[in-house]
Amino acid sequence: MPANGIKGILPDHMIAELAKSGGICPEREFAPDQIQPASLDLRLGKVAYRVRASFLPGPQTTVAERIAELRLHEFSLTDGAVLETNCVYIVPLLESMALPDDISAAANPKSSTGRLDVFTRVIADNTRGFDRIHLGYRGPLYAEISPKTFPVLVREGSRLSQIRFRRGNALLDAASLRALHDHERLTDDVDADVGDGIAVGVDLAGLGPDGLVGYRAKRHTGLIDVERRGGYDLGEFWEPMVARKDRSLILDPDEFYILASKEAVQVPPDYAAEMVPFDPLVGEFRVHYAGFFDPGFGYEGAGGRGARAVLEVRSREVPFILEHGQIVGRLVYEKMLAKPTTLYGMGIGSNYQAQGLKLSKHFRV
Repeated sequence: MPANGIKGILPDHMIAELAKSGGICPEREFAPDQIQPASLDLRLGKVAYRVRASFLPGPQTTVAERIAELRLHEFSLTDGAVLETNCVYIVPLLESMALPDDISAAANPKSSTGRLDVFTRVIADNTRGFDRIHLGYRGPLYAEISPKTFPVLVREGSRLSQIRFRRGNALLDAASLRALHDHERLTDDVDADVGDGIAVGVDLAGLGPDGLVGYRAKRHTGLIDVERRGGYDLGEFWEPMVARKDRSLILDPDEFYILASKEAVQVPPDYAAEMVPFDPLVGEFRVHYAGFFDPGFGYEGAGGRGARAVLEVRSREVPFILEHGQIVGRLVYEKMLAKPTTLYGMGIGSNYQAQGLKLSKHFRV
């Protein structure tokens, strides 16, 4: 590990070192591809609990204590089980933590999880917030899972979430981000809005000869096995949408959409990025459940030439009109503690390198 005082996100080989030194405590050995360039996939354990409601334990309570108060029933994931839509489940993870005092962590749904509209958050004991693991945390981790559109089949070892480890605050401020953009061209937008993050707008002009702008999820479909790659016909689950003449899209309440960013973006090898909400006051919609972008995403040296950010969009209580180019999020960048051994897209089975508008890996296009 670098000397104290150096700030940044831990890359793959440092995550492996952290596990070897006892900072990460898996119940069984990691899968060969479980450590990603700047994150670790988290695996579901062998049992799940359906609970009455989502919760946070608070500073004086463990998650196990809250499960005991709120659980409706318990079931095994060893042979697989279906998680129904709009139900809340808590699953202990196979990875627990014994972090050093100078290391914290943050979790996020994996890209494929977000694109299935599976709402997933990580909970730790004695915490007031989701997806945030405080410095020096020692204890178990749990996944809260609530499928919103499709019922999903999961099993012990399924990976719905990922976790990043960091030392200190390595977030680039506006001046540092501008300097990086001037050197690396983080987006292909010549008029890029670079402040505390790279502004990301939605593409409603249409991609390809068919003018495709996105997909709207169908209701009352069959279930999706989260381990089954390329196993489902697109038309059974999604309605393709093409560009309108006025380049707008009306989001219907409580519907789920897959859209793409107007800009192609990239993440240089020494940095990691995350999509964050632009401003909760700009519209009645939620964008991008799965926000981690690994070093090398869209990077030409790792097999990309910029890649669109895929946007998972859900409207809230009222219809809302999106316009082409409307800013829906910001891509914030953090420094890595060191360059990863392997970048996103370099022979590690990365599903979304050089992507345009792309559904999750479960669908045949």
